[in-house]
Amino acid sequence: MRTIEEYTLNWKKISNIYLLQNFLLKGNRKLTTMIGYNKVVSQCEALEKVRVWQASGKKVVFSNGCFDILHAGHVEYLAAARELGDVLLIGLNSDASVRRLKGPSRPVCCEADRATVLSALEVVDAVTLFDEDTPEELINLLLPDILVKGADWAVEQIAGARAVLERGGAVLTIPLLEGRSTSSIIEKIIQLSSQSATCGGTT
Repeated sequence: MRTIEEYTLNWKKISNIYLLQNFLLKGNRKLTTMIGYNKVVSQCEALEKVRVWQASGKKVVFSNGCFDILHAGHVEYLAAARELGDVLLIGLNSDASVRRLKGPSRPVCCEADRATVLSALEVVDAVTLFDEDTPEELINLLLPDILVKGADWAVEQIAGARAVLERGGAVLTIPLLEGRSTSSIIEKIIQLSSQSATCGGTT
């Protein structure tokens, strides 16, 4: 049977954990800035950021994607996109959007995790989610100076290109690192898992 002292100790532990969490996420703005939580913003907050950036003379680069399992191809692509302007804003497909585009087994990583990983990249200045199949509505809202996609997209097929071009912006494509994709990584994991199960099942 537990004593009153044990219950008191457990409650103190819980209280200390809560106080630490409150300190990390609310009480220490500098720390939350360091770990990148402030990079994930709503669409309204993204619009405010874009207006402030553009008013200060900065060129805003926008790109979008699912970024389900972040790999070297993503990192090189994002670094190249960031080099085209002063700040890089990422439109991230929501989980519902990814499922419609990729099928019921995707995404592998939920939108909160994907946004957190992107936010940890130094080249990324802000991340905002969109729920539609394409980011066209979001791009029409934000009107970045430069819209970027991979070289596997023709300019006329890029969602939001018309709005950016009509505003006097640029729509550019970046070569992708060959042989890197989330789909290929998933296929490799499935193959290795299947081989492991086969080997384990032999006698």
